[in-house]
Amino acid sequence: MARCDSKSELTFLKDEVISHLHDESWTAEVNAKLSSIRHERVRQPVIFIGITTSSIVAGALKTKAAIEQYLDDYAIDADVICVGSHGLCSREPIVEIQLPGRTRVAFTNVTDDRVNSILDGALNGFIQPENALFQYHSDIHEPWHGIPFRHELPFFKKQNRVLLKNAGIICPDSIAEYVAHGGYRALAKSFRKYTCDDICRIVEESGLRGRGGGSYPTGIKWRKALQVATNERYLICNADESDPGGFMDRLLIESDPHRVIEGIILSSYAISANKAIVYIRDRYKMAIKRIQNAIEQAYEVGLLGYDIMGSGYSLDIEVRKGPGAYVCGEETALIKSLEGKRGMPSIKPPYPSEIGLNGKPTIINNVETLANIPEIINNGSQWFASLGTENSKGTKIFSINGQAAQTCLVEISFGTPLAVLLELAGGVKDGRTFKALHLGGPSGVSITADELDAPIDFDELPQRGIIVGSGGVQVLDDTVCMVDLVKYFMHFIRNESCGKCIPCREGSNRMYQILDNISKRPISKEGHNTLERFKGVIQLETLAEVMRDTSLCGLGQTAPKPILKALKSFREEFEEHIFDRKCRASVCRDLRTFYIDIDKCTGCTACAKKCPTQAIYGTPRSPYFIVEERCIGCGICQETCKFGAVFFK
Repeated sequence: MARCDSKSELTFLKDEVISHLHDESWTAEVNAKLSSIRHERVRQPVIFIGITTSSIVAGALKTKAAIEQYLDDYAIDADVICVGSHGLCSREPIVEIQLPGRTRVAFTNVTDDRVNSILDGALNGFIQPENALFQYHSDIHEPWHGIPFRHELPFFKKQNRVLLKNAGIICPDSIAEYVAHGGYRALAKSFRKYTCDDICRIVEESGLRGRGGGSYPTGIKWRKALQVATNERYLICNADESDPGGFMDRLLIESDPHRVIEGIILSSYAISANKAIVYIRDRYKMAIKRIQNAIEQAYEVGLLGYDIMGSGYSLDIEVRKGPGAYVCGEETALIKSLEGKRGMPSIKPPYPSEIGLNGKPTIINNVETLANIPEIINNGSQWFASLGTENSKGTKIFSINGQAAQTCLVEISFGTPLAVLLELAGGVKDGRTFKALHLGGPSGVSITADELDAPIDFDELPQRGIIVGSGGVQVLDDTVCMVDLVKYFMHFIRNESCGKCIPCREGSNRMYQILDNISKRPISKEGHNTLERFKGVIQLETLAEVMRDTSLCGLGQTAPKPILKALKSFREEFEEHIFDRKCRASVCRDLRTFYIDIDKCTGCTACAKKCPTQAIYGTPRSPYFIVEERCIGCGICQETCKFGAVFFK
């Protein structure tokens, strides 16, 4: 599926490149080889195709097979190289072509039926500008006329791609390409110049904070583990991305796994750990395959194992697959899972940095946090501190989906307004009306249009009742019912709760019951029934306070956030559900009232025959009627009617 480095390339790296990474004192021949690996000058056509989980769903494997078949049919000598994702998930499969002497040019939505026409033109030196998305800027290649450069596109221009700079450009299964693009320089620099304490100090000075949602200062966390007197420490890379709709870590691993490996090695060195673990959920098949391949390559060239680069430091990394439980994103629950126990959080303190895996000091950082470390070491703490805001340094990766015009992965500097996220996603799809931007997953909040001017900042957003979270973003339009949305999140929390503490276990269940009650048609229309439904909503705030103050871990403590924010920003929708028994988005099926337009009904009897509750009555060849008291709002009648006579309100 992807081109891996040959034995000769790995030998070349080990003997000629890795040994000179600290000073880059390479011969002209080695430099020429590295230039060739970077595809700066090519002797024959090179075709790049993005192969990630998202692109495979879009048909990338069929596209790749069609490309290979085309080259075979016409006996064309060309290299086909699999790369990662640019983040433009809605425009995949993306295919790029580089001809000798010409710039590399990208085409989007290249399904297998478009391969022949695109290759026919490109390989013969003709590209229609409307078929191409962008071309790369190069001082040594002739550009294509009429095709914009990559950095000129609004999608890339408004980003600050630090961690994603290799994504979509290099082959994720090639350590040679990663090294040729500057990889593992930070590791060589650290072994040559810095002690463990120095690395902790540099990361502290940089202002890096955890990207997994907790936003705790990374350098301070490391130093606590380093200061514990022990003969063994562990570093855990938390790749168990559990937020629904979040795919930041997954796509980063699939596109640039060696960046993550280098970050793990540097972080392990900083806390003097000789054992590191990548904890990743079992269903991330491609991410697992690529991270395991990267680890094997790092061992083969001497960047893992005993006495790395002659530094006297040794490190082993292993991949451990998790069951995919949401609660295992919490540090202590993750550790329990690694120890073969049920994933349940523990009371803190003591913190894992003091007593963690197997009773030893353990540092747990997520993928994005660790991926920042090579850049900080290479460019210095002051460079990193110059990015972002006073209290939130660097950049943040967001995955954007939902009702967005384009599903995408973006990286922007802290301090950027939230509105830019919506802009990068192309706004709302199908010309619908924007309703809200949901940040933070099941424990996040939905932000209205008048709040989009808020800057992305770890400290400022919480003051407005908003959290950054791990980076999952959903764009919501007017087809979304906010009551149904928060009910879904509470259903998710209820099912994912480990059940250890009563406030979370019982509180989440009671909250779900209240939301489910108001999204259903009441048993009767009497006033006291409406009052009971309203009292349930009033109890939500009290329940939220109890859960927040008494739950054992962050899952229960933050679970009420989406409900409370929705009650504040979309109170009228809750009132409509309670008092008017109406869902404006027509999502809550049990509140829909169906009726038949007598002018359009032909009396064909199809709807009456299909109705599961026999709620439709009438005489054949005459208009039929729906008995509201018996209707359950399933919508089968509307789906069955061929004359468009069934409506709902």
